[in-house]
Amino acid sequence: MKKFLIMLTPAAIMFWASPFATAQEAQQPAPVTVDAAKGLPEWAKIYAVFSHPRCAGCHVADDRPRWSDAHYGGTRVHAFNVQRGSDGSGFGNPGLRCMTCHFSSNSNGLHGPPGAENWHLAPVEMAWFDESSAEICTQIKDPARNGGRSLQ
Repeated sequence: MKKFLIMLTPAAIMFWASPFATAQEAQQPAPVTVDAAKGLPEWAKIYAVFSHPRCAGCHVADDRPRWSDAHYGGTRVHAFNVQRGSDGSGFGNPGLRCMTCHFSSNSNGLHGPPGAENWHLAPVEMAWFDESSAEICTQIKDPARNGGRSLQ
């Protein structure tokens, strides 16, 4: 009986106190002001990463990653017939997955393959290879083309 009263007491207090509780309005966040003078230099840093050959080369609209940089003599399709993969995963075809050469860390050799965990092609929706700064900016702000993300 004592255990029952101990469990019932908090419920009774809440029940009798509820008419005296006042509702509180949720505070809305302050509107974000956009300062182009500050934002554009920050975007330039982001765009430098997005457009870098080691990033953009796997953000392709077709199934073939690209090599592009001065030491490649321009842009060319990745050697060894590397492709997105018949399963659409972006990890490559069986027998020649991206991780065959792209390990979890960068290669120590000159011009060796870069590395990262789970190296694979980006989803086609995130293709921005050879796109302008304005086109990439528009794309990553569009929830229909960025995986449903918002800027908030």
